[in-house]
Amino acid sequence: MALPLIWLGTAAVGAILLADDRKQRKSLQHERRMGRSPKVPNEKSASPLTPSIWHTSDVRVEAAPGGIVCCFVFGVVEHSGIWVGDNHLVELHGSGLIRPVSAQRFLQDRTGRRIFQACNHLHQPLISPQAQQRAEQAIYQYREYDLFNNNCHRFVWSCVNGEEVAVKSFEKLNALLAEEFKQAIYWDEVTLSER
Repeated sequence: MALPLIWLGTAAVGAILLADDRKQRKSLQHERRMGRSPKVPNEKSASPLTPSIWHTSDVRVEAAPGGIVCCFVFGVVEHSGIWVGDNHLVELHGSGLIRPVSAQRFLQDRTGRRIFQACNHLHQPLISPQAQQRAEQAIYQYREYDLFNNNCHRFVWSCVNGEEVAVKSFEKLNALLAEEFKQAIYWDEVTLSER
């Protein structure tokens, strides 16, 4: 008899948390539309609107060469790369190989069906002038892959900044990007071509 009550209570708490998250996200989207963004991003405001497989936006952006992109892996972890153009990006694969892949290949065997690009609050892609060049120069090189210390986020950061430091999480990558670009990072869905 107690088990159904526990399930019911858990469902109610989940619904309340989801409604609160939806309300907060809607408020942040409104602030963004009004052109307001955190002036000095800190750890909490580095990415006010993170990419979401649950919440979609009506705004889509064209991927820009040198842009920072990401997708979801099994709805839990983000995977990142550098867009190089012509529907392709460069990623650090789990095998340690740095490789160019199509947008469709980037999403293959992952639960997400969307690619997101780092943008400012005006939906303009944040581009690092050297990111595309560094990513292309690294193609077909190997790194000793480690989920926490030598992962795709570290590769992306090394392309953007040239610095080799451990980037243990997507949140840490957002904080580094916010500091690099001196503004909050928003993740907008990329319009993908059918190729």
